[in-house]
Amino acid sequence: MSGPAGGTARAATTTDVVCLGESMVTFLPSQPGRLADVPSFGRGIGGAESNVACALAAAGHRAAWVGRVGADGFGDHLVETIGGYGVDTSAVRRDPVRPTGIYFRTATDRGAGAHEVAYYRAGSAASAMSPANVPYEEVFAGRVLHLSGITAALSADCLELVRELTAPRPGRPLVSFDVNHRPHLWRGGPADASVLLELARRCDLVFVGEDEAEEAWGIVGAEAIRAALPEPGVVVVKRGSAGATVFSGLRPGPRSSNAGGAENTPASRSREGGEAEVVTQVPALRVDVVAAVGAGDAFAAGFLSATLRGLPVRDRVRHGHLMAAAVLTVPGDLTEPPARDHADRLVALDDEAWGRLRLGPGWTAADRAPEEVRTP
Repeated sequence: MSGPAGGTARAATTTDVVCLGESMVTFLPSQPGRLADVPSFGRGIGGAESNVACALAAAGHRAAWVGRVGADGFGDHLVETIGGYGVDTSAVRRDPVRPTGIYFRTATDRGAGAHEVAYYRAGSAASAMSPANVPYEEVFAGRVLHLSGITAALSADCLELVRELTAPRPGRPLVSFDVNHRPHLWRGGPADASVLLELARRCDLVFVGEDEAEEAWGIVGAEAIRAALPEPGVVVVKRGSAGATVFSGLRPGPRSSNAGGAENTPASRSREGGEAEVVTQVPALRVDVVAAVGAGDAFAAGFLSATLRGLPVRDRVRHGHLMAAAVLTVPGDLTEPPARDHADRLVALDDEAWGRLRLGPGWTAADRAPEEVRTP
């Protein structure tokens, strides 16, 4: 079945999370410097949604990636590599005409002025995704459907697809949406970046950075972001080195309390419809960064992993921080996450011990106890 004909009821599923979006072959520089000066590149993979799927699969969840690649060697590499992480790629479609997207980047931080990225994705196989050629029965087969604003920016057909996938319908899984504002994709695209606000308001769980909310929508501060996104049940505002603020609406009645001290004790406030709004603030970790790429996708994967496990909001954010730290301390977009029991031990630390943590390369080793990664 393709297309959104009627309400899509889901059968019993064994998939935890389905991630839909474009993945590309990434060419990573052999040394720092301008693209014009880098003599050679190593091959990797990159794609917000497939990154999340790989991280979730590596963490022991049943994850699937739905995408579209060319009938070429780069497409083969993507499907084989992503599948190698344990991700179900059976719903990936091959385009006989359009190529797989690729890109080259410099070694600097994405936020740095010297950072360069050269994309070769115009007319890619993924940009041809549409409501007419995506297998809806497989897209809606998980407990969670994870999307990002990058897909909506690729083409008019992709935007229509994301609108269809975020539309209310019977049996819809929990829809997770990472805003992932990429200004260069929206220039000359199907709509202004303000369309991301429309899409985010249709979802159940939203990830958005304070910086991108200001850049895309001119909205400043976590409270103002929540005011602009009143519909989602959970809004995660990423605040860089300041940590994250989570807004979650709970029905009146008993609710679990997050453990911890003042900086992550939830505060409640009234919301329309009689719900109680819970605001949870969790500090970030100190990390010795090797490469500042892939952290946002890893954070989303950690948060989703803990959500699937039914953990409290504070613990979901801490798992997000830990998954991000695993990626930040390696050169590429993906890495093996810490073992679950290792991560759980760190998440269970009291606020003082959590604040003393400083994570560097190699910290995910399974034989390391929490004390071994603390600063003196």
